[in-house]
Amino acid sequence: MRVIICGAGQVGYGIAERLSAEGNEITVIDNNAALVQRVRDTLDARGLHGHGSHPDVLAQAGARDADMLIAVTQVDEVNMTACQVAHSIFEVPTRIARIRSQTYLAPEWSNLFSRDHLPIDVIISPEVEVGDLILQRMAYPGANEIVTFEDEKVVVIEVDVREDCAVIDTPLKHLTDLFPNLNATVMGVRRDGEMRVMHSHEHMIAGDQAVVAVARDQVSRILGLFGRDEAPPSRIVIAGAGNVGRYVARRIEELDPGVSVRIVESNRDNAQRAAEALNHSIVVFGDALQGDILREVDVRDAHMFLGLTNDDKTNILTSVLASEMGCRANIALVNQSQYPRIAQRLGVDAFINPRAITVSKVLRHVRRGRIRGVYTLANGAAELLEAEALETSTLVGKPLRDFNFPEGIRIGAIIRGDEVLMPSGDVTVQAGDFVIVFALAESLRQVERMFRVSIDFF
Repeated sequence: MRVIICGAGQVGYGIAERLSAEGNEITVIDNNAALVQRVRDTLDARGLHGHGSHPDVLAQAGARDADMLIAVTQVDEVNMTACQVAHSIFEVPTRIARIRSQTYLAPEWSNLFSRDHLPIDVIISPEVEVGDLILQRMAYPGANEIVTFEDEKVVVIEVDVREDCAVIDTPLKHLTDLFPNLNATVMGVRRDGEMRVMHSHEHMIAGDQAVVAVARDQVSRILGLFGRDEAPPSRIVIAGAGNVGRYVARRIEELDPGVSVRIVESNRDNAQRAAEALNHSIVVFGDALQGDILREVDVRDAHMFLGLTNDDKTNILTSVLASEMGCRANIALVNQSQYPRIAQRLGVDAFINPRAITVSKVLRHVRRGRIRGVYTLANGAAELLEAEALETSTLVGKPLRDFNFPEGIRIGAIIRGDEVLMPSGDVTVQAGDFVIVFALAESLRQVERMFRVSIDFF
């Protein structure tokens, strides 16, 4: 597959890294020569210095023969123009653009991105994606990770396994006998920093982080078994009134006006914009790293603190400070993949990585075959996929116990219409079923053979 990526920043580089590792022909364009050189030096990809919206640069990048253009520069207008040029001049079949400004995404302007106007096939809004994930985390504060696929019938959570966990040291095959009505499957664990597939004869140990597929209506129950069933927060303090902070606060106001939200913002203009845009939230101009400011917003009585500034270190330190002052839980927005390991030791409860979320969103739209959802875990060490079983799949037509599953793969759930089935040995996958799959990175080719359609990139 030939892919052109406009933008070599964190997101563009991450996408190029994943696609090039799978043997695709990748060209990355950026007007920052240093970023282009990094692509050339570290990836099996071509780097091109220039503006991704310029026709001559796209022509040099091979747009005439490209299968897809992904525009993820920092400027919305450049991304939109690149897609327009790719469509109008080079007839690139698929165009994906990152759009950050919420003005473009307002419902009243929804026709803007139609094929007759700005021909963009997929729009990615990091602020919306991150904000929605934060809202999901708030709904289930006991979970470290929450992945919801498009049908929303099955949720995959990552949850800590502690000494008080009710199912610790219990072989997984016995869980069905102990909890016969529980629609949940432990697919894998993160143990000592490494992702592992869990088999039915194995058991979880204290210190694991379990990856569990569960029917949506039983998420609270499974969190309870892990000793992590916690009530959603009703008093929230947010550090940062930028795009993400404002979006989260506005959505909280819309979903539950009874929740108290207080925002601390160190930029006066951002604070003013937030105060004008929000109806019930209290906005305080000040530095969240100052104890006096956090005391002013009553962080000691808050149920949750959200570090949502544009600076990773600020998000981590303010989260730690909030916890030390009495806040029950915290979530930090962190872009750098190396920070969470350190910050967790300092007392940060959960992390959200905007880059990982955006890369996962892109991968959903560039996978081959009947793949409706893709989500990466542990910086690409494993993937969660929602795949449609076709009649040609080797998985179709026989009980799961008779199927020889490759190493590194675990089925989490099977969705058949409105029904959610757990993958017991008696279950037979039918054509048209959607299957939730947990796969280690080195086993993705095996998933391809299972479904007889390529989940690899074009």
